[in-house]
Amino acid sequence: MAVWLARDEYTHIPDPTVISATGLMRPVKQILLGARIPVVPANTPGLIPCTDISSLVASRLGTAVHNSIESSWVENHEQALQDLGYPQKIIDRVVINPEGKPPKGSLPVYTELRTQKAVGEWNISGEFDFVMEGRVHDFKSTGTYTYTHGTNTSNYIKQMSIYRWLNPEIITDSHGAIQFIFTDWKALLAVNDPKYPKTRVLEKLYPLWSVEQTDTWVNAKLGLLERLADSPEEDMPRCTDEELWRSAPKFKYYTKPDSKRAWRSFDTAREANELKASRGSGYVKEVGGEVKACKWCPAASMCRQKEEYLNDGSLKL
Repeated sequence: MAVWLARDEYTHIPDPTVISATGLMRPVKQILLGARIPVVPANTPGLIPCTDISSLVASRLGTAVHNSIESSWVENHEQALQDLGYPQKIIDRVVINPEGKPPKGSLPVYTELRTQKAVGEWNISGEFDFVMEGRVHDFKSTGTYTYTHGTNTSNYIKQMSIYRWLNPEIITDSHGAIQFIFTDWKALLAVNDPKYPKTRVLEKLYPLWSVEQTDTWVNAKLGLLERLADSPEEDMPRCTDEELWRSAPKFKYYTKPDSKRAWRSFDTAREANELKASRGSGYVKEVGGEVKACKWCPAASMCRQKEEYLNDGSLKL
């Protein structure tokens, strides 16, 4: 198990001018401060490995899912499509990862294709999961909270828009699809909660940026990175609540202002104040949402913004 968790299958490109699509989406502060942390070679004499490999379970499961989906198309799509009831005349038209212009009348399917595009002195690199009939699909093995609360909607749109910008000849659809594979799905909640996903595997469409809009965003982000490359942290834009994965605030009702323990906790101020009014006394305090992204940020060790959250209790390491 340890060997499996320690295996890194990500395509690392050592060229410092290359930045991945997902890397470009990270907060400016994370990119710039992370680059300032000295990298110690793994084979340095006396270096004791300290990676908590148990934290890699979600990543390795995600990789396993992606590899399995890719192999099902590359190695077994004909038999699978037959088992699903597709007519042979349709199956015969499917072409996997064609080079150049696909044959006329074919149904091209592209999977795990990496491309690069030069922007000034930079090279933007990205590898999409799947493209069929001009639509990009991204596979996400994740918890149901991400779906029900839409916490990553903007990132999904941004990521798939960059893939479209990198591959405008292949990705022609103005919508992208996230194929959710829920890791904590419960049938009982699917029956009783209208917002809960009805099946464990679910597709959701998202409108993509235009190629021109994406090009403007990419150039602006690269320009900001170049301008702030040598700047102190205080000159960098602060990470937003969305980038920090901050949860929604809570509104706590205390019977007395000096009470150490809240009597009730609510998601909205209205609910808390209604209880206060019904009781005729008490005190309502807004408690900021918990910050989570800092726990996995490579720049956390030298980030002052993170220290603020440790001091006010919104970040718990």
